Amino acid sequence: MNINNVKQHLLAEVKKRFGFDTFKGNQEAIIENVLAERDTFVLMPTGGGKSLCYQLPALLMQGTAIVISPLIALMKNQVDAMRTYSEEDGIAHFLNSSLNKQAIEQVKADIVAGKTKLLYVAPESLTKEENIEFLKTVKISFYAVDEAHCISEWGHDFRPEYRRIRPIINEICPRPIIALTAAATPKVQHDIQKNLSMTDAQVFKSSFNRENLYYEVRPKTRDVDRDIIRFIKANEGKSGIIYCLSRKKVEEMAELLHENGIKAKPYHAGMDSATRSANQDAFLLEEVDVIVATIAFGMGIDKPDVRFVIHYDIPKSLEGYYQETGRAGRDGGEGKCITFYAKKDLDKLEKFMQSKPLAEQEIGKQLLAETAGYAESSMCRRQTLLRYFGEDYDRGNCGSCDNCLHPAKRIEAKEEICAVLEVILALKERYKIDCVADVVAGNLSPDVKSFRHDELDFFGICRDADPKFIRAVIRQGINARLIDKDIENYGLLKVTARGRKFLDNPHSFMVAEDREFSDADDVDLAAGGGAVDPALFSMLKNERSSVAKRKNLPAYVIFQDPSLEAMATTYPITIDELKLVSGVGESKARRYGQPFVDLIKKYVEENDIERPDDFRMRTIPSRSNVKIKLIQNIDRKTDLDSLAASPGMDFDKLLDELEAIVNSGYKIDIQYYISERIDQDIQDEIYDYFLHSETGDLKQAYNDLGLDDYTEHEIRLMRIKFLSEMGN
Repeated sequence: MNINNVKQHLLAEVKKRFGFDTFKGNQEAIIENVLAERDTFVLMPTGGGKSLCYQLPALLMQGTAIVISPLIALMKNQVDAMRTYSEEDGIAHFLNSSLNKQAIEQVKADIVAGKTKLLYVAPESLTKEENIEFLKTVKISFYAVDEAHCISEWGHDFRPEYRRIRPIINEICPRPIIALTAAATPKVQHDIQKNLSMTDAQVFKSSFNRENLYYEVRPKTRDVDRDIIRFIKANEGKSGIIYCLSRKKVEEMAELLHENGIKAKPYHAGMDSATRSANQDAFLLEEVDVIVATIAFGMGIDKPDVRFVIHYDIPKSLEGYYQETGRAGRDGGEGKCITFYAKKDLDKLEKFMQSKPLAEQEIGKQLLAETAGYAESSMCRRQTLLRYFGEDYDRGNCGSCDNCLHPAKRIEAKEEICAVLEVILALKERYKIDCVADVVAGNLSPDVKSFRHDELDFFGICRDADPKFIRAVIRQGINARLIDKDIENYGLLKVTARGRKFLDNPHSFMVAEDREFSDADDVDLAAGGGAVDPALFSMLKNERSSVAKRKNLPAYVIFQDPSLEAMATTYPITIDELKLVSGVGESKARRYGQPFVDLIKKYVEENDIERPDDFRMRTIPSRSNVKIKLIQNIDRKTDLDSLAASPGMDFDKLLDELEAIVNSGYKIDIQYYISERIDQDIQDEIYDYFLHSETGDLKQAYNDLGLDDYTEHEIRLMRIKFLSEMGN
C-alpha cells in the first residue's frame, strides 16, 4: 500500500471508529510509527489527543494492546470511552484491584476469545505473578505506557512501580512500546527512554505552547476564599477545577462553594470509590460546575470545555502545574489558569519531604525552587514555562499572562549579569542559584560560611545588591541562554558559550525585578480580614452595651469582640449580610442584629464609606469532622463521658470542642447531661454568675466562684449551656 493509500486508509478508519475528519498535530505520524511496530516516544500537551495515538493502532492490529496506566479512575474513564465507539463491550477492559474474581474471569475470557483490543492495567497489577502467567498466553500487539513521567524520579508524580515495567515486559513477551506524557523536561524524557530501554525510539515532540491559556499568579492573602468565590461568580455557569494539596482543604472548599450557591463537589483519594466516581461523573455530565480536588483528579479526563483551573496551593513542580493547567480549554476555547502563591506554602511542602530519602529531598527542593522562581518572576510566564521544557519562545510579550499584561519596570543590570557570570566561572561551575547569588551580593548565608566563600576575593562583588535581585538576574540570564542549569546535577549553574561571548563583549542587559509576595498572617478568613475601622468599632461596642442593658444580658453574650471587628471591616448593612459574619449566625442576627446594621448603614452613608465591594461571601462554621460528629451525638443525647472516651479525646478536650462550637454561633443542648451530673442549685448559681459577668472569662470565673465549691468542669459546662441558650 503506497503512502497516499495508507493516509486515506487511516483517515477512513479514524472517521469510522471515532468520528474525526482529520488528525491533530503529530497524531497521524505517531500512529503510522506504531503500526510499523517501532518504539515510539510521544511528548504531547494535555488536550493534544495522546489517547488516539495508541487506541487506533490497537483496533487495527492483531492481538491485545496492554495499556499501563496509573489511576483506576483514569482506566475506567478510558474504557467507558472506548466502549462508546464499539458495539462490543469486550473491546476494552481494565484489570486492577477494584475487580472481584468473577469480573476478572470475564476479562480473561474476552481476551482469550479475541474480543479485547485494549487492556488497561496498573503497574502494580502487571507485576502480579498470576497476571504475568496469563499474559504470557496472550497475543500482544504492543505496550502503551501512559503518564510515562511517573517513571522518572525527576518527574512530578514519581511512582517506583513504573521503574519495574521493562523487566516485566521482557518476562511476558517483548513487543514495541509507545510511551506517552504531557509534561517532561529533557532530563525526564531521557530518564524515561533509558529506563524503558527505548533510547532508539522515534520521538514525536509537540509544542508545549497552549496559546488559548491565560496564566496568572496572585498573592495568597487572607481573602483568598473570597477572591475565588468572586472569580467563580463572575464566570457563572462555566466549568472549572480547583486544586488543593490536602484532602481536608478540598472538603472545606467544596462546602464553602456550596454554601455560596455554587454547584461544586469534592474529589480526593480518601473518599470511597463510589462517591468519588459519582462526583467525577456529575462534573463530566455538567450536573455540577466546579470540582474541588487533589491532584488525583483530571488525568485523562476527557472534558474539553473546562474554562478555568485554580490552584489554591502552589504545586510541587512546574511539570505538575503545566499538566494541571493544561486541563483548561482543551477545545481551544477560553482557559484561565489562576494560581495563589504564598511563601509559607513552600515551607509546608518542604516539611512534607523530610521523611523521604535525601536524594529525593534534593530533587524535591529543586523542583520547588523552580516553581517559586516561576511564581515570583516578572518575566513572561509562557516563555518561562516553555524554556523549562526545552522549547524556545522569543515572541517577547505573549499578551496572555499577568506579567505581560502588567509588565514590571525594567532596569539596567549589565554590571550584575557580568558579575554573576564571573562568579559562576570562579566557583568552577559547581554551585546552585542561591549560593551564587549570596556570593555575588556578599550575603553571609550558612552555605557561604560552610564553603568559606566569604574568604574569596570576589565575595560581595555587588555588595549593594539584594540577593533576591541577583536571583532574578540569574533566572533572566538562564532565559537569555547566557547561563545553563545542569538538571542532571541538581541545578548547578554553568556559563554557556553565549555567556562567555557576552563576558568578552558586554552590552546592555535589562531585567525586571521579581514580584513581592508577603505572606498574610494566619487569621480567620471569616472574621473579615482587612483593616478594622476604629471609629465604627467603638460605636458598635457602645451599641452592644445598650442592647445588653435592654436585654438584661452581659455584653459578651450579644456579640463577641471578633464579631464586632468583622462588622467594622466588612460593613454589613442588612440582616442577610450580618448573618454571614463569623460568630453571628442566623438566629443571633435576627435576635440582636437590627440596631447594629442600622448603625452601620447610617455610618457608611454619613462618612461616604466605600464598602469593600457588593459581594458578601457566606462563611461556614469552622467545624471539623470531629465537631460535626459531636453535634450529631449531642442531638441524639449521647452521654458526654462516652464521647470523651473516644480515641484522641478526653473530657477537657471535649469541652474545648464544645466551646468552639458555641463560640462559632452554633446552638447545642447539653441539659440532658448537666441534669444528671450537677445539682440544680449549683446550676442556678453558676448560670446566674455568667448572667452578671462582664467578660465571661473562664479564669476570672474560677477565681470569683472558687474551685473549692465548684469544679472546673461544672463551670465550663454551665458556661457552654449559658452561651448556647442566651447567645445563639
